[in-house]
Amino acid sequence: MTMQRRRFLTTSAGAAAGLLSGASGLPRLFAADLKPKVGKMRLGLVTYNWGKDWDVPTVIRNCEATGFEGVELRSTHKHGVEITIDAKRRKEVARQFADSKVELVGLGSACEYHSPDPAIVKKNIEETKAFVKLCKDVGGSGVKVRPNGIPEDVPVQKTLEQIGRSLREVAMFGADYGVAIRVEVHGRNGSAELPNIQRMMEVADHPNAVVCWNCNPSDLNGQGLQHNFDLVKAKIGTVHIHDLRSTSYPWKEIFGLLKGASFSGWTLLEEGKVPTDIVAAMRENREVWETLAAG
Repeated sequence: MTMQRRRFLTTSAGAAAGLLSGASGLPRLFAADLKPKVGKMRLGLVTYNWGKDWDVPTVIRNCEATGFEGVELRSTHKHGVEITIDAKRRKEVARQFADSKVELVGLGSACEYHSPDPAIVKKNIEETKAFVKLCKDVGGSGVKVRPNGIPEDVPVQKTLEQIGRSLREVAMFGADYGVAIRVEVHGRNGSAELPNIQRMMEVADHPNAVVCWNCNPSDLNGQGLQHNFDLVKAKIGTVHIHDLRSTSYPWKEIFGLLKGASFSGWTLLEEGKVPTDIVAAMRENREVWETLAAG
């Protein structure tokens, strides 16, 4: 994709978002995470952990070589795209992606809002806002955040509402920058249970806060995958998949549900176990993904 075409797409997305604000008074949103969506799903990579040791040029080169169209850069990895980098480096990163065939889908932060200590929650909110600014500067469309647990000595509903209010604050902030907040289904002690994620999103109550479905074993808990998927399907903005060669998750079923919900966003491969030949594993996953995503 040429630089000129990328600029056209960016301008078009901004114009669409502007139309959505207008007289309605809604915040400006990033068009890529809005519903309804059209078209087909797209395959990308999360640099956890298959790309954790790659710099930006290597990430781009390996994604281009394997047909991965986009990437979510997880914080703390070798690519070095962190909130501490200066304006010159931010422009350089944006240019590297703009000049490539790979889209910078967004940034993967470790920001979380479950702590009973208000100072820690505030720190994470401010860090999220810094990631939002970085994401806009480098050309990404969203920042991944997460719940990471529910403290045992705090009522569950209190924690869920605290997380939801925090999500609302960062979603409102992100909307002003055209950057979505993607809430990963994640964490210990119930924070990855879909009924709890549903409650967080209800409290957040903001269209710029979307769910990042994470393909966890707990997705099958309770009344099962279909029920849990239905709890949040209207809010799913991105999906983290894992090594599709594994049978540890019902891949056919989740892709069927995504297609049934007309999902056409990013499915991003995030895998902790690192194979000997990552590029070869990416090619093999691409082949499996094409079959699952077809139709």
